[in-house]
Amino acid sequence: MVLESFQVGTGDVPTVLLHGFLGSGRNLRSLAVAWTQADPRRRILLPDLTGHGQSPALPADADLSTLARDVVDTLDAQGFTGAIDWVGHSLGGRVSLSASLHASDRVGSVSLLDIAPGPVPLDLSESGFVLDILMQAPPRADNRRALRADLTGRGLSEGLSDWLLMNLVPDGDGVRWRFDRDALFRLHKRVNVEDLWPAVERPVHPPLRCIRGGRSRYVPDAAVARLEAADCPVTFLPDAGHFVHVDSAQAVLAWLMA
Repeated sequence: MVLESFQVGTGDVPTVLLHGFLGSGRNLRSLAVAWTQADPRRRILLPDLTGHGQSPALPADADLSTLARDVVDTLDAQGFTGAIDWVGHSLGGRVSLSASLHASDRVGSVSLLDIAPGPVPLDLSESGFVLDILMQAPPRADNRRALRADLTGRGLSEGLSDWLLMNLVPDGDGVRWRFDRDALFRLHKRVNVEDLWPAVERPVHPPLRCIRGGRSRYVPDAAVARLEAADCPVTFLPDAGHFVHVDSAQAVLAWLMA
């Protein structure tokens, strides 16, 4: 399946940059622009993952390997050949690890933005908290302002509410959600229990690295020790939350270029 995507940069080092759950390629545009300006060799593809943004809907049985295969199909369609550098935030990082298992010839390296390979406990999942509120919200409203008030009234921050509202589309005289919330709910349950440690701990794997936000719980200390034992160095950003590329943009850029 070919996904909605756009490119940043015109260099000869192919790279794919993958967003997190409930996001879209636009979420990482600033990072991609800064990276290609600092390193003009880069040519970066930013797709909307399956079921996200303007990409096709999720199949009923979609899992991480489904999303990874769709990214590979999109790389092919856009002329990105050979082994690619994969960089993924949260869900995008887990998709990258899945690709390294199921399409190893297309993965030159994997850089994880605040995500670990193991199953994600529900009580640690910020995306699960956001999804629960999203599932309670009405399917449509008269205007964006009404849906924003509903989300913030259920306890979601203004920033996260505005981020979610990027997924609204016109619907007659009102607005509705672009994505299928029920399909995303099923996907979330399925991908969070997948164990991707085999991608990291096998005898031979592509170069791996991880960056961790000090105010995030997605990469616990036990996972750091296990990652580093498997030759996947972990960099710590003490002042960053889960969205490390937003909270510590310059540090993440320097890390990517190191």
